Amino acid sequence: MRLTIDYVLWESPLGRMMLVAEGDALVGVYFDGQRHQRPIGASWRRHAGSPLLWRAVTQLAEYFAGTRTRFDLPLAPAGTPFQRAVWQAIAAVPPGRTITYAELAANAGRPSSIRAAGAATGRNPLSVVIPCHRIVGADGSLTGYAGGLDRKRALLTLEQPVTAATPVRQAA
Repeated sequence: MRLTIDYVLWESPLGRMMLVAEGDALVGVYFDGQRHQRPIGASWRRHAGSPLLWRAVTQLAEYFAGTRTRFDLPLAPAGTPFQRAVWQAIAAVPPGRTITYAELAANAGRPSSIRAAGAATGRNPLSVVIPCHRIVGADGSLTGYAGGLDRKRALLTLEQPVTAATPVRQAA
């Protein structure tokens, strides 16, 4: 049985995004022009009324507004067992933090597969939701983001904690 593939286009603060659902799970979140983006198929239907896609858009809007740090959505990214292990390791990186590709490979259970972990990161079909923007080069540099380095920089900046200014007390 073939599942229906629904999609919706949404204008995020960082450009248009396409959200894709297959059955009752989110399978894709792509920025316009992102490498490895699934092309819209003939059997796909644009379905803005999908409860799942509406929930995903709502959560992304909350994320971009700074009121959400984690997503609560059913996910079913298609990939090899190693890719899924890498994506699971990426999902464990807390907001406002980064790790290197070497740390990611180790966290995915294959410490010597740094390049393969990088390739799997680039194929992440759930941008932002599986936060691959939190993976950086060995020296901390921003490298390799399928949605573009400007977006990676913007996402990391968005996630930095904002410290409230401490009011200065005036002497009486």
